[in-house]
Amino acid sequence: MKAYLRLVPILFICYIIAYIDRNNVAIAKLTMEEDMPAFDAKVFGFGGGIFFLGYFLLEIPGSLIVERWSARKWICRIMVTWGIMAAMTAFVTTPFQFYTVRFLLGVAEAGFFPGVIVYLSHWFTQKDRARAISYFLVASPIAMIIGPAVSQFFIEYGRTVVVDGMSVTNPTIFGLKGWQFIYILWGIPAVLFGIYVLFGLTDKPRQATWLTQEERDELELELDREKAMHKATAHMTVAQALSSPGVLLLSLAYFGIVTANYGVELFLPSVIKAWYPELKPSTITQLTMIPSLLVIPGQLFIGWSSDRFQERRWHSVVPVLIGAIFLVLAAATQGHLWLTLLCFTVAAAGMKSYMPAFWSLPTLFLTSSAAAGSVGMINSIGNLGGFLGPYVMGEVKSRLESFTYGLLFLAVTSTCSALLISFLRFRNPKEPISEEEHSG
Repeated sequence: MKAYLRLVPILFICYIIAYIDRNNVAIAKLTMEEDMPAFDAKVFGFGGGIFFLGYFLLEIPGSLIVERWSARKWICRIMVTWGIMAAMTAFVTTPFQFYTVRFLLGVAEAGFFPGVIVYLSHWFTQKDRARAISYFLVASPIAMIIGPAVSQFFIEYGRTVVVDGMSVTNPTIFGLKGWQFIYILWGIPAVLFGIYVLFGLTDKPRQATWLTQEERDELELELDREKAMHKATAHMTVAQALSSPGVLLLSLAYFGIVTANYGVELFLPSVIKAWYPELKPSTITQLTMIPSLLVIPGQLFIGWSSDRFQERRWHSVVPVLIGAIFLVLAAATQGHLWLTLLCFTVAAAGMKSYMPAFWSLPTLFLTSSAAAGSVGMINSIGNLGGFLGPYVMGEVKSRLESFTYGLLFLAVTSTCSALLISFLRFRNPKEPISEEEHSG
């Protein structure tokens, strides 16, 4: 309990800041493109997605650094550098500068998510780890609420608007326009909290002065016993796991879901702006918070239900299919604002709620140590979808002057992912792993 109260809140806040910094371009875009006409949907789509190419490069090395060096020092480095890169986005003036900063932001943040998963394995045994991870994951939908909720107060600064037939320019903030201030506003907490992490986190239980000697010894003993048991029972090496058809197909499935998720997240404000041009940027920013409201109870419910019935496959497949269906419906709702928001809300819940069940799937055909090694690969390959989704949305909008076909593409990738998961062979969680599955 002490570890939950001491460590999980820190990691939770870190992930909120990280998620806002990677996605606040969706809000800033609403007025950023007014000042720089060259920044059209195609530029934002490519720039929004190139983050994940940089993210891909250091994803697995970053998690190894956490394992072999120091989680608190590495997470501190990550947060300080990503905060600087996020703030620098405020000063880009050309598409190339925008691409460069977004790519470097991805490089800076790479390794954070798998690093946290590895770090939690240093503190929580298998029976407690899933709960700790679920609390950590809930930070992403909360970030999608907090980010717009705060940014709405600044998005209108520096804009030139027409009032009663006359052009009026809103005041700036320290000479910065609203979209510039948003990047800096969210870059600063990353740097400050990164420094705090250096002192607030503890790498290993034996270093925790906030635990009694008896508590440190007991936790270390339990973790060591679990590691020894995993080594004794694991017949598939990490290298074999990474080349396993099941792991490769799960990586592909995750790629398709992430493609849809980030395609929607980075372009939802733009879709609402294009479909309802009468709305002010601050109003659009408020509306983009609504889809995330259903994600939190959705994730908690799927996690509870999946554990309650010890079923993973369909708890992954059904939410993703629901998300795909409502993306198709959303594409046909232009002109009906609240119907649009309803469809995107259900779609967002589907594209996020599957995660607790999905991340339990590798343990259904791999032994524990091999499953742990596969998580980095699935996450690394899957997150490349974060490039494809925004890129396609921007490209389609630029060529066809419509978001409809882009949304349909995202629905197709989600559906293909659901089908992949439904066709994979998994064992019952209570059954032992057979030799055939090991060789699989």
